[in-house]
Amino acid sequence: MTAYFIQAFIYLVAAVIAVPLAKRFGLGSVLGYLVAGVAIGPVFGLVGQETNTIQHFAEFGVVMMLFLVGMELDPKSLWAMRVRLIGLGGLQVVITAAAGFAIALWLGLVWQTALAVGLIFALSSTAIVLQTLNEKGLAKTEGGRSAFSVLLFQDIAVIPMLALIPLLALPELMGAAGGGDDHSGFNLVAHLPGWAHALVVIAAIAAVIAGGYYLGPPLFRYVAGAGLREVFTATALMVVIGIAALMSLVNLSPALGAFLAGVVLANSEFKHELEANIEPFKGLLLGLFFITVGAGINFDVFAAEWATVIGLALGVIVIKAVVLLALALLFKIKGSNFWLFALSLAQAGEFGFVLLTYSVQNSVIPADTAQILSLVVALSMFLTPLLFIAYDRLVLPRYQSGKDERDADAIEEQAPVIVAGVGRFGQIICRLLRANNMPMVVLDLELEQIENSRRIHIKSYFGDASRADLLERAGIENARLLVVAIDDRERAVQMVRHVKHYFPNVWVLARAFDRGHGYQLREAGADDVVSETYHSALELGGHALTAMGVHPMRAKQMTWSFMQNEQAHEDELFDAWKEIEGGISFSPRYGELFMKLEESLNIAMRQEWHEPKREDVPVWTAPAEDPR
Repeated sequence: MTAYFIQAFIYLVAAVIAVPLAKRFGLGSVLGYLVAGVAIGPVFGLVGQETNTIQHFAEFGVVMMLFLVGMELDPKSLWAMRVRLIGLGGLQVVITAAAGFAIALWLGLVWQTALAVGLIFALSSTAIVLQTLNEKGLAKTEGGRSAFSVLLFQDIAVIPMLALIPLLALPELMGAAGGGDDHSGFNLVAHLPGWAHALVVIAAIAAVIAGGYYLGPPLFRYVAGAGLREVFTATALMVVIGIAALMSLVNLSPALGAFLAGVVLANSEFKHELEANIEPFKGLLLGLFFITVGAGINFDVFAAEWATVIGLALGVIVIKAVVLLALALLFKIKGSNFWLFALSLAQAGEFGFVLLTYSVQNSVIPADTAQILSLVVALSMFLTPLLFIAYDRLVLPRYQSGKDERDADAIEEQAPVIVAGVGRFGQIICRLLRANNMPMVVLDLELEQIENSRRIHIKSYFGDASRADLLERAGIENARLLVVAIDDRERAVQMVRHVKHYFPNVWVLARAFDRGHGYQLREAGADDVVSETYHSALELGGHALTAMGVHPMRAKQMTWSFMQNEQAHEDELFDAWKEIEGGISFSPRYGELFMKLEESLNIAMRQEWHEPKREDVPVWTAPAEDPR
């Protein structure tokens, strides 16, 4: 027992030291875990043969991750991504496997072994890619969604791969492989004919879907009724572990089963509670998995075959990247997403270790060859965080600067209203103006937003609205109104200052991010400033009062009093803010004014109010017809 405690302590210390350092230097948590594993394994020798056993346990983190990913989707979302799931994912697996097969044949391997090698290197690392995409906020980008589609198809493709590998067995390796039947007692389909195997697999998948849909909600309601958080956590783990065990019994991917269960439970009322309970286990197990990958690198074999291992690892990355880039062109993935898609999936994956072990057990790949290939898989995974760093520091800045340097559109017309920024805030203003047939010119730096606006027939042009020449081409000299709704705080202030200096007759409306930004815009000369969250927060505050039993009309009165109170003290607060901006680190006057504001607000809230009687409430009636 003491040995287990010591080993657990070593793994945790390595993670606690390496991961924060890696994050601090912008390298990402995955690379931190990998380096921690290398340090405690090959470098210092603090862990030994137990690493392989722990790795099999830690792979359950991938199962949990796909369960959580499934919960973020629903069947409609899954159906919507069917083209990329089957088309993009299917082509990637087939083309990459064919390329790996051809190169392995060229290197002198027999065709059965070459085909297994091609299948192994067609897979990418679900754990590393999804973890890094989520960590960097790239999961919702076009490149991130496309990468997820490919990863999901790969996880599905593991099933036929596992079925195919035993058919590739080499007679000369039969005696040396051994261990092929070690787990046959825990496999329900090992000795079944093909048709029965297919029926069992279909039944298992149907059981997961039906169980999640019909049995999941009642089960969680029953457990939630006990009011014990630890029992709910145990139930969540029981569900995921049970599904993984069922999938393993029928020779399917546990990760795929967990994903299906997650999709089924995506619309459950217990979705957020399940995510909160499973997320910590997923994070710990994934971290442990990455550490074991680093610790499992066999430096003796690496030292003897370092040139081969490095050459093959780089070759895998380059070949997969070329295939992915070609597919990105075919499926019209553009811009920085083009490179994100290719670089994120250019490595081998954790399922490669599973297929390698399975291939050795089934006499398809020789043990000595499998050791080298295992190092190639591990090294390609080890290099993946560096590919993301290259994307962040080399690719992304180039596309961002390219976006800024792109020539602005030729503005074909001028209008009395100019709207700068047509994002989530500006588009509402544009729709309101258009609904009242008010002509306008819209400027934005986001091509996607421009295209969306054009689809609903709003005249929109690509360009930086803070540029003086572009504003002049848009007709700022003769404009009556400028709406500033861009996302860049500093550029918004500069634009307002420029327009009010050179075109003082233009009325300027500006969107503020917060109170301080609102004061900056007001100081720059904006005629009207509205905080993007102010009115929505007031509206929700009124609903909160109503929910707590306040009469709806009383709640409306309170929110109106709140707004009037703010407006009454706005000039005083603005003058006090200017003292702070002038260099006074703490303005006692600003604090005093805020206390005064709160006191007057309390008084306004306590004003006497009577619920109106029905006869006091005005009722709208249609006007009488003109007798003439």
